[in-house]
Amino acid sequence: MDKDLQSIQEARRLVEAAHAAWEKFEEFSEDQVEAILEAISLAGIAHARTLAEMAVEETGFGRVEDKTLKNIFCARDVYQAIRALKTVGIVSEDTEQKIIEVASPVGVIAGIIPSTNPTSTTIYKALISLKGRNAIVFSPHPSAVRSINETVRIIREAAENAGAPPGVLSSMETPTMEGTNELMRHRQTAVILATGGPGLVQAAYSAGKPAFGVGPGNVPAYIEQSADVAKAVADVLTGKCFDNGTLCSSEQSLIVDDAIRDAVLSELNSQGAYVCNDAESQRIESVIQTPGGTLNINIVGQSATRIAGMAGIDVPASTRALIGMARGVGRQYPLSMEKLSPVLAFYSVKDWREGCQKCIEILNFGGLGHTLGLHSADDGIIREFALQKPAYRICVNTPAALGAVGYTTNLFPSMTLGCGAFGGNITSDNISPLHLINLKRVAFGVREVASTDSEAKVSEPVRSGAIGRSQIASIVDGWLDRQAPGTLPTTPKSRARPAIISAEPAGLAPPLANYEQLEPSVAPPSSPPTPAEFVSEDDVRAAAAANSKIIVDDHTIITPSARELGAQLDIFVGDD
Repeated sequence: MDKDLQSIQEARRLVEAAHAAWEKFEEFSEDQVEAILEAISLAGIAHARTLAEMAVEETGFGRVEDKTLKNIFCARDVYQAIRALKTVGIVSEDTEQKIIEVASPVGVIAGIIPSTNPTSTTIYKALISLKGRNAIVFSPHPSAVRSINETVRIIREAAENAGAPPGVLSSMETPTMEGTNELMRHRQTAVILATGGPGLVQAAYSAGKPAFGVGPGNVPAYIEQSADVAKAVADVLTGKCFDNGTLCSSEQSLIVDDAIRDAVLSELNSQGAYVCNDAESQRIESVIQTPGGTLNINIVGQSATRIAGMAGIDVPASTRALIGMARGVGRQYPLSMEKLSPVLAFYSVKDWREGCQKCIEILNFGGLGHTLGLHSADDGIIREFALQKPAYRICVNTPAALGAVGYTTNLFPSMTLGCGAFGGNITSDNISPLHLINLKRVAFGVREVASTDSEAKVSEPVRSGAIGRSQIASIVDGWLDRQAPGTLPTTPKSRARPAIISAEPAGLAPPLANYEQLEPSVAPPSSPPTPAEFVSEDDVRAAAAANSKIIVDDHTIITPSARELGAQLDIFVGDD
């Protein structure tokens, strides 16, 4: 069978099976879901190194030690972060506003997995999807099929042994672009979680489904002159060298104030970086970019020594990173692009204002909305950067690569980092289970619908307490005066209060509460009761509190809310 057709058919089969599993899974209780997540977490931790070794062997990217740490980060840290989130049943209840929020799963999720972080991203996406009682079907990058599918096999078995419905976790064994498009466009696919290159992310956004895709992370790191230089350099190299630079949040360019330029270069050398001269920098540029202006895939996730060898540069075997002297920003300056390897562009600026502009220039060249690293002890400058930079994660005095994903900061632990409107994404958040549920809102009525008739206009202020009774009487008098002669019965201008018939035993004072302030007119026992001319909702409530009735006749003006309440409480009696 043609491989593309086989992939399309496989996508259809997996989505349909996932949808059937989801229909069962959405009925699970919070405790049942948590048992499944814990099983996945423990399985991910137990197999973290094995999966890391498999990923490095299959893709050739990164370092086993760092991929192991990423696997543990997703299996342990992400799991611990999502445990407290309410994603099943009633998740909040605001008694004051009278609104109840109920979590509802979105359904089947299409999880697109990259080759740079294959196993860790799979664990992460499985946890955040199942936390919301969703099913997920993975589409592996073609160069990481074996390691991704082994990860899915391990966590699927753990999940099913803990009670998950079969099919709630699955992965394509024959992924092609056609099959992945079918997965994303299938009528039973609800949401797309896309991690990959710009073409794949664009395809996700064009699939006609809600999609969480992320933009490139061309991350600038600025060291301002008030920073602790030794720590700043250590942080930058830690982030840049982690897993050979395969995290999208890893530092790509280093911007330094002129006042500390020499100190930073000296520190880079002493901490294992190799600072290239101008000629060597141009050699590095020649291997970074293809003739078509794209990133050379052969340097992705490779060691600094290997990339130096590709460029014909002799460096010490202990070299951690290559520092290239950048001549500008843009396509004609390959050092300024996202490199996904332990290669840093180096720029010097006269002060933080120029540094600010250089960071913006770099972000505009392929990193809008993603991440920025800032090293400074000046709180004012830090705040200025927060106000001005088109990046949604500004990581201060920490490795940007690890701070952005929440490993060294209190940002939500995540392997999918939204770039917001700047980066063409729907959100600027670190994607969590809360992005994969919908909220039903149960809202109770708290006010009546305003009416256009005059009675409702009079009654609404009385009920809300906006004006007093004397003002109401004045409003009603004015309305009566404006009526045409003969349209209303002749009544005196002084407004009679509701006539009250007490239901209390003789000799006992009725429990009037606050009703005395309304100055009710009570007919003497020897005189026939006089029907009320005007009755509001407050009058009805006062009569009810007094265990009394209100006399009305055909000429009594009764507000709609008073009429409804009076009927419910059986307050009105006719003038018989």
